[in-house]
Amino acid sequence: MSLVKKVLTRLSTGESWYKNFRYKEKEDKPGDVRNIMLIVATLIASVTFQAGVNPPGGVWQDGVRAGRAIYASQPGDYCVFLIANTLSLSASMFVITSLTHGFPFQLEIVIANISMIFTYGSAIFAVTPKESVRFRYVILAAAVPILLRCLIQLFNVVFNNKKSGPQTPEEI
Repeated sequence: MSLVKKVLTRLSTGESWYKNFRYKEKEDKPGDVRNIMLIVATLIASVTFQAGVNPPGGVWQDGVRAGRAIYASQPGDYCVFLIANTLSLSASMFVITSLTHGFPFQLEIVIANISMIFTYGSAIFAVTPKESVRFRYVILAAAVPILLRCLIQLFNVVFNNKKSGPQTPEEI
């Protein structure tokens, strides 16, 4: 059977071509999974950082708006871009920090991540006209991954304690 016929047969039967690439808890080693997640998070952080520092469309070169993002002339679209980009950067930086917890040079990794976030923030503040974006939304977007993880942890603590807590009045 030819390769094309095999592919067409597989596609027509609905057989999933990506099932071999999915995460398998019993087969995949935790260290390998962590390393892959670090690579993906680093790539996302790199792309989103670059997009924030050098926004789509570039910056005005001349005149009163020199150094300002050209894309900011479309305030609604630019605001969506900034919020989504900031959310992505913040989430990837949080993943990097979480996955490297307990590594040698942990303090240096945290300092580098915080410095990168401040650099990103100062860059977007520098190229964004003040009238085009409400920065409180961008700052809120940066906080969402951390707040979400805290809420999930709180939820787990509250509901796990109820299940494992005392069951009878004598145990209280």
